[in-house]
Amino acid sequence: MRIWYRNLDYLTIFAWAFLVAIGLVAIYSTTNGPSAEYLLESVRNNFWRQLTWVAISLGAGLACLFLPVHFFQRIAWVAYLGTLILLAVALLYGREVNGARSWLHIGGLSLQVSEVAKVGAVLAGAQLISTMRPNSSRVKYAVFLLGVFLTPMALILLQNDAGTALVFFAVAPIALFWSIWPAGMSIVMAATGVAGYFSVVHLPTAIAFSVLFTLLVLWQARERLYGVMAAVFSFGSIVAVLFALNKIFRPHQVARILSFTNPGAEEFRSGVGFHLVQSKAAIGSGGLAGKGFMEGTQTQGAYVPEQSTDFVFSIIGEEWGFIGSMVVISMFALLLVRAIRMGIHIKHPFGSMAAVGIAGIFLVHVFVNIGMVVGLLPVIGIPLPFVSYGGSAMLANTVLLAILLNLHMRRDDFPIYVY
Repeated sequence: MRIWYRNLDYLTIFAWAFLVAIGLVAIYSTTNGPSAEYLLESVRNNFWRQLTWVAISLGAGLACLFLPVHFFQRIAWVAYLGTLILLAVALLYGREVNGARSWLHIGGLSLQVSEVAKVGAVLAGAQLISTMRPNSSRVKYAVFLLGVFLTPMALILLQNDAGTALVFFAVAPIALFWSIWPAGMSIVMAATGVAGYFSVVHLPTAIAFSVLFTLLVLWQARERLYGVMAAVFSFGSIVAVLFALNKIFRPHQVARILSFTNPGAEEFRSGVGFHLVQSKAAIGSGGLAGKGFMEGTQTQGAYVPEQSTDFVFSIIGEEWGFIGSMVVISMFALLLVRAIRMGIHIKHPFGSMAAVGIAGIFLVHVFVNIGMVVGLLPVIGIPLPFVSYGGSAMLANTVLLAILLNLHMRRDDFPIYVY
């Protein structure tokens, strides 16, 4: 018991509890305030369902805290293969919700398998890296690690869930940077993301950026290989984005992606563009201290879509203002900093890699969700961890956080010799 109290990271637990609490308050506001009259009966019960999932997640998290670290290593590949099977089953026989066929009925509960797959991918990636020896081929392990994250991503894309698929795609380079690739390659990957972003916003800017970045790499590195890689990755991202917009994504998905650049345009004004304008108006109208609990005119008028799920930050911005929004963002920053700190303290590669994968998942969710709510990023349907309504996401994220706390708390239980 002495080790338990000494090594458990209470600041992380505090951040989790605070975010869960603020999420419950926001969900209660939108489902029990004046906006409730505009909602379906099933949506009005979101608060109580979320409360139930919080209790289930808390129980699952506590169970994870009591497991030995070797348990997570032993089940890593089993969990990964199990989630791949569940993803395939959901693709073939799952229930479609909001256009995505990623839900399975288990008893009386509906489980979004794509959320649970994050746990399997993180554990499998960590276990893979823990087997890498100093003389191992970095290229081989980089390919295997990419496969660990991109395989479930492909299945989730087939389920028509582009938002969750993006999380796997974005976490892959973070994992590579931490475990295998040098800093130079991470810069190339970051530039790839910038080029992809500009491809949506303004294609000529994306091309100009890729050209300048390639020339800069050639001049700085003075090795042709790095320049070729910079060109392949940056221009490749442009081609990939254009191909996805024209050949893979459905028309409503393309509209959601493109509308953030000009939500008031004629083709978006009556649809997703209108909702994005209302979201920005809700956050802006909150001012410094907000309008108060259940007093938001935009959110309580049900002008903002998916208020208890993807756009829950709009409620926080309107009702609690800039101060409340910054408090929430500060809690996420605390959570991420503590996760990275725990990853640094865990000297074993399995624990360190798992910590970075978990932190990467949270970072991508927070960055993309808040970015899309304020109109800086496309609307692609990614929830805000621990705050947005969603039982599967609450369960998966809490389990991931509990695994991280466990690995850090029992970091001395890892063997001295890695291999």
